[in-house]
Amino acid sequence: MSTRLNFLLGVILMLCALSLINAQYQARRLFIELERAQAQSRQYELQWTQLKLDQSTFGKHSRIEANASKELNMVPVTPERTQYLTAAGAN
Repeated sequence: MSTRLNFLLGVILMLCALSLINAQYQARRLFIELERAQAQSRQYELQWTQLKLDQSTFGKHSRIEANASKELNMVPVTPERTQYLTAAGAN
């Protein structure tokens, strides 16, 4: 009887040890996955900051006006160049 009990306790001990090993493996795997997700989050945050900076730079009125005059040969509107249209009277 004692031999069977020792054998049963040994089997239970082995199963507990294997369960512990599996739990540690899963914890390590999840920790690595978490670290990767955090690194990706930091990368996305950096890209978002860069995009906000680009948006503020490209959206400035002076830059838009300079590009319009340089690349599209546009000039500011002056009163001398303005044409006013009048509507014909309705019948």
